[in-house]
Amino acid sequence: MYKTGEYRETDKMSDLICDNYPMVLVMSRFGIALGFGEKNIGEVCRTNQVDVYTFLKVVNFLATDVHEPITGYDTRLSLDTLITYLHNAHDYFLEFRLPNIRRKLSESLKDCPKDAAFVITRFFDEYAAEVKKHMNYEEKTVFPYVRELARGIKNPKYNITIFRKHHDQIEMKLVELKNILIKYFPGEGSNLLNSVLFDIFATEQDLATHNQVEDFMFVPAILALEKSI
Repeated sequence: MYKTGEYRETDKMSDLICDNYPMVLVMSRFGIALGFGEKNIGEVCRTNQVDVYTFLKVVNFLATDVHEPITGYDTRLSLDTLITYLHNAHDYFLEFRLPNIRRKLSESLKDCPKDAAFVITRFFDEYAAEVKKHMNYEEKTVFPYVRELARGIKNPKYNITIFRKHHDQIEMKLVELKNILIKYFPGEGSNLLNSVLFDIFATEQDLATHNQVEDFMFVPAILALEKSI
């Protein structure tokens, strides 16, 4: 990052992206497309009906290396906007990133021994199924609970602590797959395999930051909201 200090709504959106290119994924998960010209962050967010405060909260959280849980219920934070961000991230992982890695992985394994290709492919498929199960739970259980909570309706049979206790680090199996390919992949290296490894590294980091937004922003906000009702 080239900027010191937090981003503000008067900063140009193009500067945010150029300073820290992973923010293009953050932007898209808020439903903001490219092509915003010289508009600042506030203008772009309002044009796309995105809560500016919540957008900046996520951006500035991810732009720092030190992540601490938020404390208290921040009434300016739009839970609906934050859920939209998390939901779109789920779609990105399940509908684009993981299927794309799967296709490239299969292509890179076509010339290696069938038994090795089978083991590696099965490992990835099991991992993808685990990610899908994890994210579907959030979509079907956690998000509806939070939307009801935001309306002042508290489900006596559920609370966000249940989710927090089972919120495992789903990116860990990617670490194992990465190590298998680096250390034990049979055959010559190739540009395609290197590309797969690059995608796995990027996905590992992306999932880690996704979990950090949930653990350090989303969950503490819901805990505070539960106490306030």
